[in-house]
Amino acid sequence: MALTRENLMQRLDELGIESVTRDHAPLFTVEDSKSLRGEIPGTHSKNLFLKDKKGVLFLVVAEEDATINMKRFHQKIGSARLSFGKPDLLQEVLGTTPGSVSPFTLINDTHNRVIVILDANLMESDIINFHPLTNEATTSLTPQDLLTFITSCGHEPRIIQVAGAESV
Repeated sequence: MALTRENLMQRLDELGIESVTRDHAPLFTVEDSKSLRGEIPGTHSKNLFLKDKKGVLFLVVAEEDATINMKRFHQKIGSARLSFGKPDLLQEVLGTTPGSVSPFTLINDTHNRVIVILDANLMESDIINFHPLTNEATTSLTPQDLLTFITSCGHEPRIIQVAGAESV
């Protein structure tokens, strides 16, 4: 059974991670989320749940405006061709639905099936923002605290320049 927002907040507290969570109307896309610019400080993200032709799963976490060349991105990360993971697989592995994907969903990847790719540009921000297992809120924290959380979930993220895959 997938963990909840309350479970996530408890984990952040246990790890000593300071965060701020703001409730809002449901947001399903990056474009929806842009309506909150100015209300929630920090860098906002887009989160892609991907699967390659060999069945390897990836969570790509990038700045919301990062341009990712999906036809060539697989070369950048050393995978087979990529496509978006289907909603049922997303629910099975990360315990969430489209529109709520974020690095916080790794709390539900208890079998470490997902390879985490973090955008180097995003990780240079002072504060970064993600949905806390629901698209009805946004949680803000530091990049270092995000790394602490991800490693506590048993993942070792790869930090790379996500945008500009056309230069592979």
